[in-house]
Amino acid sequence: MFGICNLSVVPCRAEASDRSEMVTQLLFGERFKILEEGSNWIRIKISWDGYECWIGSKQYLPLSGVAYMELEKAATINSFELVQVISSGNSAHMLPILLGSTLPNYKNKTFSIEKSHYTYDGLTTEKATLKSRAALIENAFLYLNAPYLWGGRNPFGIDCSGFTQMVFMLNGMKLRRDAFQQAEEGETLSFLEEAEEGDLAFFDNEDGKIIHVGIILKDNRIIHASGKVRIDSIDHEGIFNAEIQKYSHRLRLIKRIL
Repeated sequence: MFGICNLSVVPCRAEASDRSEMVTQLLFGERFKILEEGSNWIRIKISWDGYECWIGSKQYLPLSGVAYMELEKAATINSFELVQVISSGNSAHMLPILLGSTLPNYKNKTFSIEKSHYTYDGLTTEKATLKSRAALIENAFLYLNAPYLWGGRNPFGIDCSGFTQMVFMLNGMKLRRDAFQQAEEGETLSFLEEAEEGDLAFFDNEDGKIIHVGIILKDNRIIHASGKVRIDSIDHEGIFNAEIQKYSHRLRLIKRIL
């Protein structure tokens, strides 16, 4: 059994309850496997990153196995801005599409999900320069000042690992969902001096657990989601927040993904 997100954004919970914490979000067009069905909730495994979570049973569109496999094989095209899409047919309606949403079967400003057809007249990653450090940083700045939201993955609310995941997605690259998972990917660098723009810096807590991640910029700076997506200074000790005049995060390791 398979499904696809047909809403702008859907909260994904740790447990099958509205009171459970939101651990991530589905954006429009993202597909998944259904692992378990309940009366009001379904447990899913998201195709893009393998993340498992619960969503409301009224907040998705069932997808046939054939359609799911076709989308798995197709190139992923993402929206590059916030735009309204227009569905066609007897039940035509407007729907806001967030930055980073997936446009299934996109071609010539149209895309489709099963029997539903949409018109999208915005920028996409189809013609973007992918897998370059310059493009990665440009993508990161699209989220600048987005408010912090635990489990968020969009410009209206995003967390640290959701931020890095979405930036790399717009650049045609996959990252896993959580910071500690992302820290297992790529090549480990020995010193901060070796880091280049676009590398990832990870930070831990007193117990040594990875709890934060950001993208390194030039001139000993870092862009990361902390309160909001912001730019701070970084050195061997960690992130220094000039507004509060102290270190906010302790540096643990640096990884090169690109």
